[in-house]
Amino acid sequence: MKRRLGVMGIAAFVLTFLLDIIFLDPHHVELWWHKVPGFDIIFGFIGCVAIIIVSKWLGKHFLQRHERYYEGR
Repeated sequence: MKRRLGVMGIAAFVLTFLLDIIFLDPHHVELWWHKVPGFDIIFGFIGCVAIIIVSKWLGKHFLQRHERYYEGR
């Protein structure tokens, strides 16, 4: 199941990247990074991964308590 989900995620990433390259119109961009093919897709992917990693770290170090946290009171 994990492998299938990973393959589907990679396929979606590649498909959207290719569509961005095909339909990129460099004449109507305002900022230089919008001329780079796939920049928004890669930036969004990195942002999502960063959110997941930071939230897991925060949850592990600040929110979780050990199993006997309430027994000592």
